[in-house]
Amino acid sequence: MFSRDRDQGRGRRGGIAKIGTNTIRSDTDSGRGVSRFGTPSRGSINNIRGGLKGKQPGGGLKKVNWDLRTLEPLRKDFYIEHPAVRNRSNEEVNQFRENAEITVKGENVPNPIQYFEEGNFPPYVMEGIRREGYSQPTPIQAQGWPIALSGRDLVAIAQTGSGKTLGYILPAIVHIIHQPRLSLGDGPIALILAPTRELAQQIQEVANSFGETAAVRNTCIFGGAPKGPQAHDLERGIEICIATPGRLIDFLEKGTTNLCRCTYLVLDEADRMLDMGFEPQIRKIIEQIRPDRQVLMWSATWPKEVRALAEDFLTDYVHLNIGSLTLSANHNITQIIDVCHEYEKDSKLYRLLQEIGTEKENKTIIFVETKRKVDDITKNIRREGWQAVSIHGDKNQQERDHVLQEFRSGKAPILVATDVAARGLDVDDVKYVINFDYPSSSEDYIHRIGRTGRRRQTGTAYAFFTSHNMKHAGDLIEVLREAGQNVNPRLSEMAEMAKAGNFSNRSGKRFGNSGGNTERGNGRRSNNDGRGRGGGSIRGRGPSRSGNSYQSSSNVYSGSDYSTYSNMKQNTSLSQNTTYGYSTQRSYGQGSMPQNYGGGDNYGSGYPYRSTTY
Repeated sequence: MFSRDRDQGRGRRGGIAKIGTNTIRSDTDSGRGVSRFGTPSRGSINNIRGGLKGKQPGGGLKKVNWDLRTLEPLRKDFYIEHPAVRNRSNEEVNQFRENAEITVKGENVPNPIQYFEEGNFPPYVMEGIRREGYSQPTPIQAQGWPIALSGRDLVAIAQTGSGKTLGYILPAIVHIIHQPRLSLGDGPIALILAPTRELAQQIQEVANSFGETAAVRNTCIFGGAPKGPQAHDLERGIEICIATPGRLIDFLEKGTTNLCRCTYLVLDEADRMLDMGFEPQIRKIIEQIRPDRQVLMWSATWPKEVRALAEDFLTDYVHLNIGSLTLSANHNITQIIDVCHEYEKDSKLYRLLQEIGTEKENKTIIFVETKRKVDDITKNIRREGWQAVSIHGDKNQQERDHVLQEFRSGKAPILVATDVAARGLDVDDVKYVINFDYPSSSEDYIHRIGRTGRRRQTGTAYAFFTSHNMKHAGDLIEVLREAGQNVNPRLSEMAEMAKAGNFSNRSGKRFGNSGGNTERGNGRRSNNDGRGRGGGSIRGRGPSRSGNSYQSSSNVYSGSDYSTYSNMKQNTSLSQNTTYGYSTQRSYGQGSMPQNYGGGDNYGSGYPYRSTTY
């Protein structure tokens, strides 16, 4: 159960992002009042995501004109096919790929292995595998290892938690062992680029586990930490460099290291790096690496930006996909979409945390849009007595390390985070993800909910979906259907409206949000100005009494509120076959919420859920 302590300290109220010599306030209050969890409207400036202002990334780096005739010959193919793999028939191989949802495109793709012994790894690698207690390769390892060990360029698309880190670390170690030893002043042989410091540190943990027995040294360089120790590692010589693009650019420009010896390049979570604006840095870095390098690109999605990068920098690559070829989420995650008003979200979050808090396993990540919201929501969650920590781009490395330690250990089972800060978090026992603010794309949604359901475990993801997210309704429905999830009929209606171009206007009247308190908050006073006169009261004291409040055409959604809904469910044991709700252990209505809460659960009094029909 969540530990509740009313003496928790105040949350940190960041909001200043320093970029170069410019100071930019990225999380400003809209000035329209604060709701239960202190969330300002979306009139605030969004997070500063990636990119550098006033400075060209890598502007101090000169493009290297490589002449392959003068370069040392490079050997990349170290794969020896195991007899058991060679002797399998095409039917057996195809059946294995089908069962593991493996799809490959490319010329002369090697067959997948099915057991670690079939990888023909050297003894020092097998020793690490046995020590870690792995029993069987994951699908991306089974097919990815033969490709990577063959020296081929690879694009691998797989959901988070699929074992991709080991998928490129082990071939990297084999590749390094077969290269000439480093000389004084040489840079790394393998470079692994990652979007965030947390992901980079987690990659380093895997590299440490398997590199020790092979005497392969590594370092992890990222912003927000002192440059001295990182520079020292680079100068003394390391075989594997795990880096975020910005800090690596700094060291390359200063001449602290170079990429003349780099022959094995990994782009981990390439889609996220492009989303964060790192494409110019990535291109500058790749220009410093010899053109006959081996490149492995790993991504959870395959948008056109990632395709363009692959076409520019990969040669005769194999495309490997695990799971659905369409935009897809982890099927081990139960997805619950709550179509609601913006002003309802705080009260819904409070009730949801009450429900989750009764569970034995209740580690939860709450995603919100801005750093300011992170601080405000965390502070108010603590004020309600829950142990919560927060993470966003304004926190220094010491703060981030402390936060992650508290969250991993379970001392603080609730983590409130922005997208960028939580990207790459590898915490196996996260059971719940709450999308307080729906993300800007379905790809981001899949990344977020992928924080739960890792390592073949199960998890639950909630999303508060408002009229301002209407344009994403169609894509979200596709994700839900592909994963075998039930689709809220109100979400379907939103998708139809979006398809017809019938978006809500700035005042959000179609779905009952008031002009003064919508997410976008244009700052103009309207009849519903958030002062509790009905409509968009930020305190959530009732449904909108003015404007054209949205009503579903289905009789099932008759606008019943949580009180009605709770009465129906009182004293009912909840299970996966119960009427829809946040079905953990308790029904709503048992908390300390006002009885007149017009939450508008919007599932009415008969929304059968999960394994039953609508």
